[in-house]
Amino acid sequence: MNRIVTFVFALMAMATAVPVFGDDDRPSADLSVSVLSQYIWRGQELSRDSIVIQPSATFAYKGFSANIWANYDTNLHDSIEELDNLTETDYTMAYDYSFAMVSGSVGYIYYALDQALDSQELFVSAGLDILFAPTITVYREFSHYPSTYVTLEVSHSIPLVRDISLDFSLLGSALFSDDEASYPDPDDADDEYSGLHHGEASLSLSIPASSFITSKDARYFTITPELHWVFPISGDGSNDMSNRALVNSDNNFVYGGVTVSFSF
Repeated sequence: MNRIVTFVFALMAMATAVPVFGDDDRPSADLSVSVLSQYIWRGQELSRDSIVIQPSATFAYKGFSANIWANYDTNLHDSIEELDNLTETDYTMAYDYSFAMVSGSVGYIYYALDQALDSQELFVSAGLDILFAPTITVYREFSHYPSTYVTLEVSHSIPLVRDISLDFSLLGSALFSDDEASYPDPDDADDEYSGLHHGEASLSLSIPASSFITSKDARYFTITPELHWVFPISGDGSNDMSNRALVNSDNNFVYGGVTVSFSF
């Protein structure tokens, strides 16, 4: 309960901190709530047989942004039932940049975790403004789980009707750990994990509320049904995902749900 109160007050503080500007110099905000059938993070099964609710709030101005994100598990699995239902709250600060055909971001993430020691990361990403928008992102954890996590993602959006779009992405990852206790090599517990890890294929439908509601306020809302498939892309990745699964040594996960967002 204390974590829920902290999260709500943090959102209020961010909202009231946004200054008022003229029409040509205005900050932006995106508030969303995702309701999903499972929480999978970087190939790790962090919930099972329960609905998770993930609120998010992002405020941005002139390339700078601040985000608060949380995961609320409605029915904790037996193996993690000692946790608070609000299992995680993340805080992100970032700066987006672009020049020529390259765009990306640099930033910092603080993971406030109920199930483990809190984590901190720095990250940098760079993408090309070409077909499938290939984007590489490097995360460096520097507090309790020293490691480098790298993703390469391609994505594409297909316009349909009434501003509705069909979006898909494919991501591959690699993990390079400096700590065998946090991320051991599945083949040698005295060595660190180093190599390819997992992939994720995602499919979603972006539906602006204005496409079926005539009210002018509907333009601020978007409904996004989504489907995700997470799978290993190496033998070590398969073993690591199985070892971290909550039950049954699963290493393939299919989950989905819907996100409702309000942007202005």
